[in-house]
Amino acid sequence: MVRIKNRYLVVNFLYPAPPSSTDSKDPVPGLLQFHAPTPDAFHVGLLARVIRDGVLELYGDYGLGMINSSLKVNYWSLATSTAIIRCSRDHYQMVWAALTFITKLPGTVGSIPVVARVVRVSGTIRSAEMEVIRRAQDIIRRAKNVEGGGEDLKMVEEIVKAVDRREEQVLVQVDEQDEEDESASESE
Repeated sequence: MVRIKNRYLVVNFLYPAPPSSTDSKDPVPGLLQFHAPTPDAFHVGLLARVIRDGVLELYGDYGLGMINSSLKVNYWSLATSTAIIRCSRDHYQMVWAALTFITKLPGTVGSIPVVARVVRVSGTIRSAEMEVIRRAQDIIRRAKNVEGGGEDLKMVEEIVKAVDRREEQVLVQVDEQDEEDESASESE
């Protein structure tokens, strides 16, 4: 039996638009703007299409054929602008290169400048999910340490709620997977 080996790329989408105010003393708006939520119109299907188009542009039909069968967006969060993308172990560099060349969100979203940053490459989905949770908590911690208020504080609270819900889901999935592994090893 042949085992198919994949890599999981944890990707952050950052929005480096120039700051709207000249007040450089308050880092919260800059931090929250840079780690802003992604617009609702950008969804998993568009992300997969953008990656496929990027690989096609960079590597041609050969590259598209190599990544097409294993490419899947396993996790996408609009609140934290984070994705986990599965691809084959042998060709994950092609997907990474395509992500690096993304400069704007496509189609209906408009011409919002964006930077796709691969922050981790992992061999298992579990470690990729834990990295997503750790990074989101770090951003929230940094934003809470700086005194902010009004709409910025509401945005931080929404992100905290989204991360907490996702963390609970991940922990339940990890527990279920552990139980399945234990029952499979007992039956052997």
